[in-house]
Amino acid sequence: MSKTGTSNKIRVGIVGANPDRGWASHAHLPALKALSAFEVTAVSTTRQASANEAARRFGVPHAFDRVEPLIEHPDVDLVVVSVRAPLHAGVVRAAYAAKKHVFCEWPLGVSLAETADLARRAESAGVRTFIGVQRRFAPGVRYLRDLLAEGYIGKLRSVTLHISVPHLGPRVPEALAYTTDAKNGANVLSIMTAHYLDTVFAAVGDVKSVSAVVARQFDQATVIETGETLPITVPDQVLLSGTLQNGAVLSAHIEAGKRNGGEIWATFTGTEGDLRWSHDFTVSGARGDGQPLEPLPIPERYRSPAQGDLNDDAYQTAHLYTALAKDLAEGTEVVPTFRDAWKLYRLLDGLAESSATGQRFDWKG
Repeated sequence: MSKTGTSNKIRVGIVGANPDRGWASHAHLPALKALSAFEVTAVSTTRQASANEAARRFGVPHAFDRVEPLIEHPDVDLVVVSVRAPLHAGVVRAAYAAKKHVFCEWPLGVSLAETADLARRAESAGVRTFIGVQRRFAPGVRYLRDLLAEGYIGKLRSVTLHISVPHLGPRVPEALAYTTDAKNGANVLSIMTAHYLDTVFAAVGDVKSVSAVVARQFDQATVIETGETLPITVPDQVLLSGTLQNGAVLSAHIEAGKRNGGEIWATFTGTEGDLRWSHDFTVSGARGDGQPLEPLPIPERYRSPAQGDLNDDAYQTAHLYTALAKDLAEGTEVVPTFRDAWKLYRLLDGLAESSATGQRFDWKG
């Protein structure tokens, strides 16, 4: 690992630290400020004024309006990439050149080819890489995974995932207008499907074979602030059915642009009982027959670090960073790497191909 100064903290530079919106101010900065293993030493945005404001608001010593001085700064050990997906590759490659460890939000690249290239380059760069699939680190996800492993519901028979959300539909805020264009790599397949499948697989293991429908039902989007109309070239529905490596049946429906009654949940059916995640990854369950699902309080051992004032997204991100600190200190690989990102993107590519050809495909991992 890089030298981390006299305090032995991991010194972090965040690219894309807009103080008013985005994942950096919503999740990364609050999470890192709550963890003693880290020190945020630099932030950058595209404007010096906003970088200065982020630095002031979060107590960060260095602020830049360009990526390069942040990455090259001697007080930065870990570069966090928190910009739009089309910009990820350039920042990641610059971090490689500077021999800095790099954490990139999902998706790593805007395509399978770009993701593969970035994963391969990481090995020759000789740095540690981390991909931002933070939901798998939620206390409820880890608790449910252990309940399954301990046989709470007996043998797993099926998993059902349901995601329906209003965003990424026919009305988009100006900040997300870029998501309507397929070349920008940010849509219901590459973002929501990937995040939630990763969360499920972290608990139950990999898929074995799958069939998919990847559909686009919206032709155009209206930008909310301006009324501008944009063509939509990305899908808004993903439906899949398959089997897991352990023999269980998997079904999932991920839907964007839901007007009313959106939901996020997953159920896990076993030979002896049932478990369920809610939208906030709280867990409920029951064993035996005909029983209502009752809340299962998450034990305190899953709640370190404590949530405090962190929102749920920042709290999950804090758990990811806690694992990341251990990975750097002990040489483990608990946090998924860029090679894992490549693997997940290959699955997404397979889902798209299954939909296009109407063929089921076997997943080799």
